[in-house]
Amino acid sequence: MQLPPKVTPRAFERLAEIGAGDEGKALRVAVEGGGCSGFQYDIRLDEPADDDLVIGEGAERVVVDPVSLPFLSGAVIDFSEELIGARFVIENPNASSSCGCGTSFSM
Repeated sequence: MQLPPKVTPRAFERLAEIGAGDEGKALRVAVEGGGCSGFQYDIRLDEPADDDLVIGEGAERVVVDPVSLPFLSGAVIDFSEELIGARFVIENPNASSSCGCGTSFSM
């Protein structure tokens, strides 16, 4: 059984800070082939599509396309602020390993 990804309040707060919902945009989290470990995350602001899973609180939304959804089952989408920079991060229980860049993983 697939569980939809969870989005933390901190991630929604960051989307509100940057005004994503005000512009009709959502945070798209997709999984693509490639990267140094086999798969990589594509995280960007985008328009929601008709077949996307929409996870939202008010105007702020996160969308996942149907092809990426199985790779993100049970994942947590968060926003992290560290010395190296601030970014959206994915904690993915399906990933067997990941690389140092944090955007590439294998299953």
